[in-house]
This record gives sequence, C-alpha cells and structure tokens, in this order.
Amino acid sequence: MKQRLSAFLTFVVVSLVLAACGGATPAAAPTAAPAAPAAAPTTAPAAAGGEILRIVSSLPRQGASKGQTDAVVNAIKMRLEEDNFQACGGKFKIDYQDLDDSTAAAGKWDAATETANANKAVGDPDVIAYLGTFNSGAAKLSMPILNTANLVMISPANTYTGLTKPGKGEAGEPDKYSPSGKKNYTRVVTADDVQGDAAAKWALALGAKNVYILDDQEVYGKGVADVFEASAKTIGLNVLGRDGIDGKAQNYSSLMIKIASQNPDLVFFGGIVDNNAGQLIKDLRAAGMTPDKVKFMGPDGIQTDSFITAAGADVSEGVYATIAGLPSEKLGDKGKNFYANYEKKFGLKAESYGIYGYEAANVALAAINKACAKDRAAIRDAVFAVKDFDGALGKWSFDANGDTTLADIQGFVVKGGKWEAANLFTSGKWEK
Repeated sequence: MKQRLSAFLTFVVVSLVLAACGGATPAAAPTAAPAAPAAAPTTAPAAAGGEILRIVSSLPRQGASKGQTDAVVNAIKMRLEEDNFQACGGKFKIDYQDLDDSTAAAGKWDAATETANANKAVGDPDVIAYLGTFNSGAAKLSMPILNTANLVMISPANTYTGLTKPGKGEAGEPDKYSPSGKKNYTRVVTADDVQGDAAAKWALALGAKNVYILDDQEVYGKGVADVFEASAKTIGLNVLGRDGIDGKAQNYSSLMIKIASQNPDLVFFGGIVDNNAGQLIKDLRAAGMTPDKVKFMGPDGIQTDSFITAAGADVSEGVYATIAGLPSEKLGDKGKNFYANYEKKFGLKAESYGIYGYEAANVALAAINKACAKDRAAIRDAVFAVKDFDGALGKWSFDANGDTTLADIQGFVVKGGKWEAANLFTSGKWEK
C-alpha cells in the first residue's frame, strides 16, 4: 500500500562510511532526513553471544492500520524467537527494532518519518535487513535511500505495481528506485496488477453491470483503482465515473448523492482505512445505496477490523474486500502452524498481514544463514536468490523484479460485524 511524496521533501547527502567485519560491504552515504524525527523504536533483545546483526521494520504503529501492523510485528518477533534470535549456529545474534513511520498528528504513515527511519537504518552498521514498508508511498521514499547502501528491503504489505514491474506504473518506475543499478527491494505479497484485476472479475461474478470508482488519491489506492478500471472495461463492465476523495473530509454526502443518481450496481474504493473509508461507506449507505441495491468493494487496504469499527457493524454489513493469499485451511502445515502458534502465543487471531510479516522475517533469516557474513550486499543477493522457498505461505520464489510468484487472492465479506471468507481467486479465476 502507498502514498505520494510530499512536495516539501528535500534530500541532503551526508557522508557516512559503515564499518563492518567479516568482509562487510560499505554502505553508501544516506540521504539526510527531513526535520521530523523518527519515532522511538521498540526492540526485541538479541540472544547472548555472537556478533550483532540488526533487523528493523518500518511500519505505521499509530492510526487505523495499527491492528494490522501489530500482527506484522508480533509475527516477526515470533519467527525470530523460534531461532532464539540467532543465526549461523550462534555466530550472530539477531537484534530487532520496531520502527514507527507514522505520527499521531497524521494518524497514518508520514513521509518525513519514513525517510528518517531509512536514514537511521543506513547509518547503523549493524542493520542488515529492512522489513517494510507497509504503505507503498512510504516505500517510494525509502527504496532509493536503502538501495545506495546495499540494504535489502522485504515488504510484507506493499502492493503498488510500479514499485517492481516495468511499464505498469509511472514514468521511470521501477528503475528510479534503484540508483545503484542493483535492485534491493522485494515483497512477499502479491502486487495490485493481480489484485485489481481479480476485484473487477469478482464484481462481474457478483452480478454488477454498472460500477463507479473512487480512490484516495494516494499511490496504493490510485494504483489498484487504475487496474480495477482497466480490467472492468476489458471484461464488459460499464464504468459510470471516477472520483478521487479527500481522506480528511468531514463527509462525502454531496459526492454520494451524485453517485446515487447514476444508479450503480457497485462502488469500488481504492484506498486505505486510514483515509476515512469508514465515513465513506456511512455516507454511501445514507444516500440510499443500501447493500441490496449497491455493493461496496475495496482492496486489502480496507480489509481490517478497524474499518468495521469506524463504519459500524451495521453499516459495514455486506462490504466486500480482496486480499492476497490463501485461506488458512488451504495452506500447508507451516502456514497452519503459524496461525495456531500465533493465537496460542498472543491470545488472538492474526490479522491478515501477520503471516506476511512472519514470511518476511523467515526470508531474512534464510538469507542471513546462507550468507553467514556481516555483509549487506551478500545478504541482499541471498534474498534475491530465493527459489522454491518452502515457507508459511507455501512454496514460492522471488522473480527477477523481487516479486513473489504467488498469485492467489481471497475475497471477504462483512457478516455480523466480522470479515468472513467468501471466495478465492486462483489460476486466474474465482471459484464462485
């Protein structure tokens, strides 16, 4: 998921040479962060003995996405704990820092804070992996900073297509995120060129003929809405119109009256819960677009418990959402064990992105154990070399762009105040 770079950001180069042992690769000088300081991280203690290798995550730890990122952070810690915070037979001890890229004022990720987190990671010679970001707009800022330092990124949540796939995003993407000429960014979650297409096909399968499209005007939301719109037109859905919303608006009553006058069967919203998705559905229903008349669908950005809380259980009833991956009952033993162990350890079910946090940490540990050196470039290369990885998500590989080969999408619907699995998109089509 992502957002756009604020115009006020500037980057000032500061010189820094990273000292590291065991044939370490020196890091490039980081770009200076804007004035806003990074939030104080929380840490998981490293195991006793061995040289320190530090893994950091950078995620919004405040605002409506906190439930999802709590699951990601819990899962990362759980995976590291399974190996006793060690690697290479005890040669290295693993330290983990949970960095917050959000602010209380914004209530979501913040550009200056994410930039500061990336620079903090680059400037710490012990940091060898960056698990993030959660929002794709944040990734656009940190990717080039970390790239020049050979510091690998493994995102558990970014889905904007342009981060990795040539010709599917903005001009210059994705090459502009790799100024060193060597890719350093990977993600364990399926991108929006799959999710947006699947959502349009599900809308058709649900009986929709006339659709209206909204987005939150941020990188992730606009990107997935773009794919939905293109696919909708290809498969014969009539796109009545499209608008971008202000995520801080008090209400959307006028917009909803306009949309209702066009008699859509379905409204698709590309965006995140942090950008007022709860108010959006409230105003949609208040305008007479009840679930029996007009379906409401969104991507993984709204498939959170906080969306139901913000909208209210009665208002959110019947809302549809998509998210990458297989349902837990269709995963292999490692995936099923993750969910069982998570619930046993934390006393609650993991929200949707928990398993992706676990898999991101899983990949980082595998790369460290393969490289067995305090060498950022070697660990980056080991991550990109992942093939036929037998993980919690199943057996998968990274392709040359850093994308996962997994392409399954789940469909959910709100029933009785909870998200319930409703459909599965696999091998390019929905089961129902």
